Amino acid sequence: MFDAVPNPVLFDAFGVPTTLIEALGFVSGALCVWLVARQHIANWGIGIFNCLMFIVLFTQWGLYADAGLQLVFIALGAYGWWNWVRGGGPAEDALPVSRTGRTEWIALIGAGLVGLAAIATLLDRATDSTVPFWDALTTVLSLMATYGQCRKCLESWWLWIAADIVYIPLYAYKELYLTAILYIGFMALCVLGLRNWQKDLTARRTAEAVA
Repeated sequence: MFDAVPNPVLFDAFGVPTTLIEALGFVSGALCVWLVARQHIANWGIGIFNCLMFIVLFTQWGLYADAGLQLVFIALGAYGWWNWVRGGGPAEDALPVSRTGRTEWIALIGAGLVGLAAIATLLDRATDSTVPFWDALTTVLSLMATYGQCRKCLESWWLWIAADIVYIPLYAYKELYLTAILYIGFMALCVLGLRNWQKDLTARRTAEAVA
């Protein structure tokens, strides 16, 4: 089905044809992460568009877990959009930055390990994936990070950085060089986002202490 989607080649990146879909994923992905770092609500709409582009791209290149992950991202994007607007409660205009609690970490790590084993096994036995473990690992890390992002937990940026460390060589191995470069940019934006959210959290706690 996805092979029939028009996907014209725009240019060659490192000798590999770069398609319109990959280019749109590059631009929308970079814009989305930049908006998240600035805590701008528009990141969710741009992010959903980015997911649609990557569903097509990853399916064409046999990264099935990453393609399926985009569907979950779309659902989480809708939740995150709502939560950022409404999750602050009556005393807040918007959801504030917070830290991930100990119980929450235990639940996330436990669910992550179960998910990693299940997804890797499924990819290995039911698909022609050549990288089942790494595809599963990036899927699990990304889901954990997106959950934290929906709740504006500071640690979500560390999870994104960990995922990007795996994503970059994985996409280069699949000869998706433009996407690999995009994820290098993502990592830089994640560092920026981490700093911005940390400053916001520190400022809010200082204001609360003074009050």
